[in-house]
Amino acid sequence: MRITDSGGHAATDTPLVSLRDVHLAFGQTEVLKGIDVEVRPGNAVSIIGPSGSGKSTILRCITGLLRPQRGEIEVGGVRVDALKSESELIALRKRVGFVFQQYNLFPHLSVLENLVISPVKVNGQPRAQAQALARELLAKVRMDHKENAYPGELSGGQQQRVAIARALALRPELILFDEVTSALDPEMVGEVLTVIRDLVQDGLTCVLVTHEMRFAQEVSDTVYFTEAGRIVEHGPPARIFGRPDSERTRAFLQRASAEPPVRRAQADPIDAYLTFDPLRLAV
Repeated sequence: MRITDSGGHAATDTPLVSLRDVHLAFGQTEVLKGIDVEVRPGNAVSIIGPSGSGKSTILRCITGLLRPQRGEIEVGGVRVDALKSESELIALRKRVGFVFQQYNLFPHLSVLENLVISPVKVNGQPRAQAQALARELLAKVRMDHKENAYPGELSGGQQQRVAIARALALRPELILFDEVTSALDPEMVGEVLTVIRDLVQDGLTCVLVTHEMRFAQEVSDTVYFTEAGRIVEHGPPARIFGRPDSERTRAFLQRASAEPPVRRAQADPIDAYLTFDPLRLAV
């Protein structure tokens, strides 16, 4: 059954992503403490909250990069927490795009080749077809004039737009954005948010971890507020940002509105370990 939700995006009754009572710990440190999240096709879901509250960990669980000790994770009918083999995980990750804070472009490849390599090596797509799609995607993110440039010749905002195009090159059903503006200079943030806004308006199903509160309020169908590994509350952005039920949510949003978004000079150490490297898909 097709419906139109309050955010104006097409959606269905069946979630594309479902996390139920997910618990995850690193040693004695509990990181996720009974997480429940649903994402319906065509919807944009934002996860907000203080640093260290488990937001990025939720994304890594969705892709199978981290395996919870308890709970169920389902993506497009696949039980992610039950996947055992590398081939099963690779099949899942072809369906789920992931854009990180630090771009993770291949520095020795041109912009165009960064987009072409995975469709050719992973999906066996003819090179000419992959190049045509790559150029279409580069135009979509307003980077078609840089197809022959190398990542080192681009600004941070330009690299992140290329990273978004590369994530789309495998035609994923879902794309995850992990604080994609947190490593950018403030003047570069807008160009990346504009690209994401366009994708959301096109009906892309996505989950965004972000410190950009105004943006989350604008583009989201549902917003989840996390703290200390738990979902404090969730709901439509109008309620979460305008009439939150929790005093903790209210205090966080008041503080966030008074402070600039968090900017990180470098990726978290865990990012280096868990990098979602497209070449790994081709091994």
